[in-house]
Amino acid sequence: MPTARSSSIQQAKKTLADRLRELRTDAGLDGKTLAQRCGWHPSKVSRISTARTAPSEEDIRAWCRACEREDLTADLIASLLAVEGMWVEWHRVERGGLRRPQEAVLPLFERTSRFRSYSSWLVPGLLQTHEYTADVLRAVQRRRVPVDDVADAVAVRIERQRVLYEGHRRFAFLLEEAVLRNSLGDVDTQVAQLEHLTQVAALPNVSMGVVPTRLGRPRMPVESFWVFDSTQVNVELVTGHLTITQPSEVSTYANTFATFADMAAYGAKARALISRARDSFT
Repeated sequence: MPTARSSSIQQAKKTLADRLRELRTDAGLDGKTLAQRCGWHPSKVSRISTARTAPSEEDIRAWCRACEREDLTADLIASLLAVEGMWVEWHRVERGGLRRPQEAVLPLFERTSRFRSYSSWLVPGLLQTHEYTADVLRAVQRRRVPVDDVADAVAVRIERQRVLYEGHRRFAFLLEEAVLRNSLGDVDTQVAQLEHLTQVAALPNVSMGVVPTRLGRPRMPVESFWVFDSTQVNVELVTGHLTITQPSEVSTYANTFATFADMAAYGAKARALISRARDSFT
């Protein structure tokens, strides 16, 4: 699997650096001349051109002015913002509370036709009960969010679950067996959550697989992730949120999902694993 920050981001940074370097070349400027026009040390041009240093918005404006191509400024700044948006630290996106981040992903869910979700630690949001969601988001709020709007955030996440029942969307969920026994809440919350899983699994547009815990498995668990159609992967990490759109990396995650899908139990076997976990709480 790709590293935490992902080669997608590195590739996007390199693409932006290549565009800036081509702009300088097309203008007939060497690095020293460009640096003089921008009022920079020549090493800064070299670092930006080789993607060792990310440019700021003002750097791009100065670069375009020096190359007499200010018509490209807006496009290049948009590329920069896209790169920056691929990796978003939690403290940035959640500093105003948890409700807005929940709302921000709704357009993605609404335009997606095929969902693939692999979870190695918690029940995915689309499958969570109200009480389970409240426990999860309360734990997040206590750990890293100064604003307490948990009730509003829970309402938004639960409302988003309507995508399960609307349109012609297809959903494939894979849960590690350990997820069935992991809970931040009490016994009643976990039992209700497990019963809800079996109800959602019965929907005709939903595939539910449980990857059994066993010795000698061919692949160990990885970070939880979502694949949206075949165009985007979202990964939640400890420090931030990663968005992957590089086709080769999206394919890698899709292939990883397929590997775990081959290892999973479905139908009666999956229900038996869920029932066994539920019975362990009662």
